Amino acid sequence: MLAIDFIFDLMAQGRYTFTVNEIANSLAISLTAARAALRRLHKKGLVATPYRGFWVVVPPEYRNFSCLPPDQFIPQLMEHLGEPYYVGLLSAAEYYGAAHQRPQIFQTILNKHRSSIKCGRIRIGFIARKNLTAIPTISRQTPRGFIQVSTPEVTAFDLVGYPAHSAGLDNVATILVQLAEHLNSNKIVTIAKLSPMAWAQRLGYLLNLIGENGKAEKLAEYIRQNNPAPTPLFKAKPFKGTVKDPHWRIMINGKVEVDF
Repeated sequence: MLAIDFIFDLMAQGRYTFTVNEIANSLAISLTAARAALRRLHKKGLVATPYRGFWVVVPPEYRNFSCLPPDQFIPQLMEHLGEPYYVGLLSAAEYYGAAHQRPQIFQTILNKHRSSIKCGRIRIGFIARKNLTAIPTISRQTPRGFIQVSTPEVTAFDLVGYPAHSAGLDNVATILVQLAEHLNSNKIVTIAKLSPMAWAQRLGYLLNLIGENGKAEKLAEYIRQNNPAPTPLFKAKPFKGTVKDPHWRIMINGKVEVDF
């Protein structure tokens, strides 16, 4: 059997990811020979490697990308690495039709930091979040299986919690306008208990800003019960002497522009 035969057999089984060890064992060749065979297939655009030792088959419809779309191999890659994950932030918002613009980087949440990876024209960024295994997700179907995506409520908290990865609070507020219809006020409080209090304060403030007072009502009660310290709306801007929103205990050290 040749390396190309291995690839065709894999696709016949509905699989599009494999490791260098798998192909070496299947062809009964050394790892060095397997890597050489894969380099030849890579030059022909038939396979790509988003991570050392982990390969993807590139079917004709994705040759222009020189890789599979990330949602079609991230679950298998994370299984290969033995790491829990979920698709989050702008990439998750896109699943709910709430992405203001298509993100250039596919954003994946892990429980520890990992460098971003590149596969052809595909870019994947990894963001660390504590207590990831306690965070609820939704299983979404892809052409190659299923992928775990943050729930609408988790997506909202993550967007507010990681504004630098979300194109800023202006963009976050704009996305919340579209995401709000998917939010459940009870579930918002559930996620608030799994998130930093400052995230809950900022999210509540933004929900009020876009006119979603009903969605924020139970979150407001959660904030009142916990009586947190005031927190700045913009983490990176000075806040001394700024006006404070007593409802959310937010120091308004900047203006959020919402694109309705």
